[in-house]
Amino acid sequence: MTRAGSRRLVLLHGLWMHGVSMYWLAAQLRAQGWDPEIFSYHSVVDGPERTIGRLVDVLGDGGETAIVAHSLGGLVALQALCLAPALPVSRVVCIGSPLAGSRAAAGMARWPGAAGLLGRNAPLLQTGFPCWQGRAEVGAIAGRVRVGLGALFAGFDGEHDGTVAVAETRLEGLADHALVDASHSGLLFSRAVADHAVAFLRDGRFQAGAPGAGTR
Repeated sequence: MTRAGSRRLVLLHGLWMHGVSMYWLAAQLRAQGWDPEIFSYHSVVDGPERTIGRLVDVLGDGGETAIVAHSLGGLVALQALCLAPALPVSRVVCIGSPLAGSRAAAGMARWPGAAGLLGRNAPLLQTGFPCWQGRAEVGAIAGRVRVGLGALFAGFDGEHDGTVAVAETRLEGLADHALVDASHSGLLFSRAVADHAVAFLRDGRFQAGAPGAGTR
C-alpha cells in the first residue's frame, strides 16, 4: 500500500539479476518521497508472456504509477505498456536498457553454449523497439564506463557500458536521454543515476546542468 503523501513507483531489475539488486536505488528514491515496490521476476526461465502478464496486473492495481527499470527490465516495462496502453503509468526511466536491441545479446545467440543464458527473453533483447509512441514519458540513462563481458560478444565501435552500447539506449520518441560515468552494473549504484531518475520522475526531464543530461 502506498504511504500517504508518497508516489507509487515500480522498479524492475535486469537479466541474471534479482530484486535485491534494486535495493540501493529504491532507498534513494524512497528518501525523495517515492514509495518503491520491486517487481522481481525470473529473467531467464520465465518467458516475456508470463512476466509481462504479471507486470500488467501489478501496474493496473494501484492508481497512477511510475517505473524505474534496469537493462532488460526497461524492455519488459515498455512491452507491457505497448500491450496494455491504458495502464496508469506516467513516466518510465530506463537505465542501461538496450531499447533499440542488444548487439551483445545477438552475439551471444550465435554461440551454442551462451545462447541458453539469454533464456526466453532473447528475442526481446535482440530486437528492442523501432520507436516509442506510448502514453508514458520515457527517459533513458546510459553508462559509458567500458567494464563488462558483453563487449566480447558485441564488438562495440562506440561508447558503451561494457554490456550495452550508448547508441542502443537511444530511441525515437524518448522524452530525454542522459549519459553517466558508470558501467552496466555500476549504474545501479550511481548517485548520478539516482539524481537523474528523481529529476525525470518529477519533471519529465533529467537533472538540469548535470553531466550528460539532455543528450537525446
